[in-house]
Amino acid sequence: MLTPSREIAFKVLLRVEREASFAAELLHSRLAEKLSPPDRALAQEIVMGCLRRQNQLDWLAAHFSGRAPARWDAEVRVAVRMGIYQLRYLERVPAPAAVDQSVEAVKRARKASAAGLVNAVLRRVTREPLERLFPAEMGPAERRTIRLCHPGWLLERWERSYGAERAEAIAHLNNEPPPVFIRVPPGARVEIGRPCRYLRDCREITGLAPEARYPVQDQASQIVPRLVAAEPGQRALDLCAAPGLKSGALLDLVAGLSLIACDVHPGRLRLMRRLAGAGVERLRLVALDGTRPLPFAVAFDRVLVDAPCSGTGTIRRNPEIKWRLDEDDLPILAAKQRWLLSNALDSLAPGGRLVYSTCSIEHEENQAVVEAVLEGRGEFRLMELERLPADFLTEEGRTLLRGRWFQTLPDLGLDGFFAAVMERV
Repeated sequence: MLTPSREIAFKVLLRVEREASFAAELLHSRLAEKLSPPDRALAQEIVMGCLRRQNQLDWLAAHFSGRAPARWDAEVRVAVRMGIYQLRYLERVPAPAAVDQSVEAVKRARKASAAGLVNAVLRRVTREPLERLFPAEMGPAERRTIRLCHPGWLLERWERSYGAERAEAIAHLNNEPPPVFIRVPPGARVEIGRPCRYLRDCREITGLAPEARYPVQDQASQIVPRLVAAEPGQRALDLCAAPGLKSGALLDLVAGLSLIACDVHPGRLRLMRRLAGAGVERLRLVALDGTRPLPFAVAFDRVLVDAPCSGTGTIRRNPEIKWRLDEDDLPILAAKQRWLLSNALDSLAPGGRLVYSTCSIEHEENQAVVEAVLEGRGEFRLMELERLPADFLTEEGRTLLRGRWFQTLPDLGLDGFFAAVMERV
């Protein structure tokens, strides 16, 4: 019989494989709501572990089977990944249980004809170090890709941008569970967890059960709406608002703020109302495509453009990103980001401030977008980050506000975020 944790893990991984779903969303959906806390923890460990190390697990599957997993049915491929991950990385799971449960998974998926294959492959799996399994003729680039569990092109980009040592550190951290933080509303006193390293109104609750009344949000993501520095009575626009964490933060931070939150997906906008809390009366939701001229007759004092992006700064939380993304996607994303930023600037009032941000660590989506859009537009200027109010940061947090670009990387203990602050003169 398939255990509840492995049944949910199998279903989640199969949907990620077939439907391009996001595992984190599925693990917090109705699909997994009946799991006990221990079963939920095991399901999450298996799902995220398999996704973080997917190419390595597939290489091991090919090594121990002599066959290419890409030619197997998705159900078989997922079951074998689950088995290998448990056998090599989960010391508390007995080997017979890991094998039997993967075999049971393919049977339950009506792939009983593959049960023998799954059983045979997993019974050959050992804990022998990768370097001893690699064939002598394997080149260093392929070895690194499998060892670090990242596509080669992505590792090469990070090496060019950040140096070989830092690129490898980012990749290693992406293969580990991320820290968990909650956003603390202004004036609230929260005792759970411990103070955050960079941000004052924040608590780290890694390893603890989050409380529903406090939004779970990375420190870097929490800093972005702070950079908007909105004031009571101002009109603000959040152009790419869903799922709404930053909109909710803006409403929490400024009691008298009037906010219009936009997104291209009406369904995602409707889900935002529950994140608005006490500020829902000051929130208007508008479905629109921000790459087209904006329909507003008024100019805004504050604008946030948290642009859709590659998400390479959040691979630690969403590991499926690295297997879906292709280098050719970056210029397509950057073109969309330039349109979003350009249209948003047109809606900014004189003396107003705009924050452009992404959760990408790729230059094309960040500095290059800002520089391209501002070229020839003398009425806008980049702000030096040291000029911004920083009382919401700890002493160490203040070191993040230097020069014109806010950039965090996973090796700082944060998600990878970028932000630039512009004002209309």
